[in-house]
Amino acid sequence: MNIKSENLLNEIEKRKDDLIDLTQKLIRIPTLNPPGNNYLEICEFLKQRMEKSRFETKLIRAYDTPGDSNKYPRWNLVCFKDGINKGNTIHFNGHTDVVETGNYWSVDPFEGKYIDGLIYGRGACDMKGGIAASIIAVECFVAVSPNYSGRIELSFTADEETGGYGGVAFLANEGYFSPDRISSVIIPEPLNKDRICLGHRGVWWAEIETFGKIAHGSMPFLGDSAIRHMGAVLKEFEEKLYPKLKTIKTNMPVVPEGAKSSTMNINSIHGGEAEQEKGFSGYPAPVVADNCKIVIDRRFLIEEEIQKVKKDIDDILKNLENKRENFSYKITDLHEVIPTMTDKNSRLVSELTSSIKEILGVNPDYVISPGTYDQKHIERIGKLKNCVAYGPGILDLAHQPDEYISVNDMLDSAKVMALSLEKMLI
Repeated sequence: MNIKSENLLNEIEKRKDDLIDLTQKLIRIPTLNPPGNNYLEICEFLKQRMEKSRFETKLIRAYDTPGDSNKYPRWNLVCFKDGINKGNTIHFNGHTDVVETGNYWSVDPFEGKYIDGLIYGRGACDMKGGIAASIIAVECFVAVSPNYSGRIELSFTADEETGGYGGVAFLANEGYFSPDRISSVIIPEPLNKDRICLGHRGVWWAEIETFGKIAHGSMPFLGDSAIRHMGAVLKEFEEKLYPKLKTIKTNMPVVPEGAKSSTMNINSIHGGEAEQEKGFSGYPAPVVADNCKIVIDRRFLIEEEIQKVKKDIDDILKNLENKRENFSYKITDLHEVIPTMTDKNSRLVSELTSSIKEILGVNPDYVISPGTYDQKHIERIGKLKNCVAYGPGILDLAHQPDEYISVNDMLDSAKVMALSLEKMLI
């Protein structure tokens, strides 16, 4: 390792306290999504931070995207700094939103408490710790190597937890992730510091609705229960679809092991009389359900065609329509994402691999995420394939009570990211 690289790593170590403080401050801004709280506040905080480091910034609202309103505006921040000569543009992207806290926390989820080398809080792992590590990496690189070539960009975006349409998807549509201007993108999601995530499985969300006829609950024979029709759908899934999904395997390095098969989750089910508001103490009315809906979350593999994925479901529904009396249904696409996998031999992956070996002394694992993240929009809309997820944190802690991030993991990941910048921009 040369003197400049050693100076870079030493600079990161010197900023340990700053890294802790930055992570805590990010956690203390409760950017819960839904509904999308405090997006402007966190963007303005990060804007001030990056402008102190002499980055130019753009505050961008994703007007008319899902969830955007005057009460809950979808704000994003893009920061950039040019080197002294033309060269590659390396872009770091992190989402600012976090999911609900849930129950059973032993600490305040928005305090950012530091205990024995760990910082606790909602979003600590997913992914405010990753955002903080990328900022420290970039700031230290610029401080040690101010005469770099190319350009460094960072974006802090909304709504990844609900699909990313008010964040990365919006920016991609605006041209921010075009391969004409961006060389590589690193998303510091919590996939473990010794892993490089090359992509993700595909996803298809759809709503299935069955129909019936309302009648008095004491005379159900005069009506037709949509819930019973939906029960028939679920029975077909159990007997025919789920066993089939277990047999569909992938050569993608998906983690964990169970995600190497195709999967489907029933995300929700609603039918019949609407649930009354909390505090209502009356009884339900005796009626036959004339409507029932489920939302399915089908995860599929790079070896599968999306048309076949949809046909498997439609075939089951059409078969029920033919054999079950009065069965009728409607299926509505909600959204779909094709599987993606960045080439393991790309320069971005090679440089990250080399940096991980230098910092951690191990060969990294190359993995595929079981769920999608914002890489989907960078490839699908931006048409940029040179994108990976690499960052600190343990994926299993995401969305859990007592979520935490290790400070040592953040330091190591920041060193890997900074060294990789040095390799690609010097």
